[in-house]
Amino acid sequence: MKIYNTHDNILIVHEGKCYSSENTDWDNFINRENLYEEVLNEITTAELLGDESILANKHILAPIANQEVWASGVTYLRSMAARMEESKDSGGDSFYDKVYKAERPELFFKATANRVVGPGQKVRIRKDSTWNVPEPELTLFINSNGTISGYTIGNDMSSRSIEGENPLYLPQAKSYDGAAALGPCILVKEKPIAPSSKISLKIQRLGNVVFEDSIAIDRMKRTHDELVGYLFREMSFKNGCFLMTGTGIVPGNDFTLLSGDIVSISIEGIGVLENVVE
Repeated sequence: MKIYNTHDNILIVHEGKCYSSENTDWDNFINRENLYEEVLNEITTAELLGDESILANKHILAPIANQEVWASGVTYLRSMAARMEESKDSGGDSFYDKVYKAERPELFFKATANRVVGPGQKVRIRKDSTWNVPEPELTLFINSNGTISGYTIGNDMSSRSIEGENPLYLPQAKSYDGAAALGPCILVKEKPIAPSSKISLKIQRLGNVVFEDSIAIDRMKRTHDELVGYLFREMSFKNGCFLMTGTGIVPGNDFTLLSGDIVSISIEGIGVLENVVE
């Protein structure tokens, strides 16, 4: 079952059919206990709009209103290797090896809702960065009680030249206008997402594919519950929050995004998040 945030209403897609929710408050709609059961019950009285093909005519927004977006780092071996490589000249490379092996995960604040873009909108690369990449990530929606209620796709845009210069520059490398994309929906399931689910990344430039790769989410070193447990240790989230779970796909050191590139991220069962680089 998938839920979509649109300009007009909240849409529910279940078994190929599209319904319009009577609820118009996104925060209230998604931040409920037993979200799967609540939405399933709502379908019985919701207005049936047709089959899910009508989504093509809808303006889909990022599935966020008043939530914060947080992110996890160095949760895949590939991410550890890439960040060690980019930071070796600054002497910060050993930090990432230690984080990968440590009990405590790396968690950092990524974006407020106004800095998040949705499907079809433009992500940005910083003007003061010379090396930029997308980071495709399974992203959790967690309700205010700390329960994982759904899944979406996240793009954690990263300025590798800045974070590689000094690990203390990480907030500037990660948090800026247009540095996060979410969507196209929130997948709501009765059971956790299958560990074998694949994340795929494709980058196109002038009509040509310049990078493509995929990885299964079970290649993560840490569990989703482990990451959520640390995030909620000393923080509360009135409207719930989103947590990007890290990337296992990192283009080589000779690659950087350019304005006009098309970044497409897909996750089995959720869909495709596509954005153009500004």
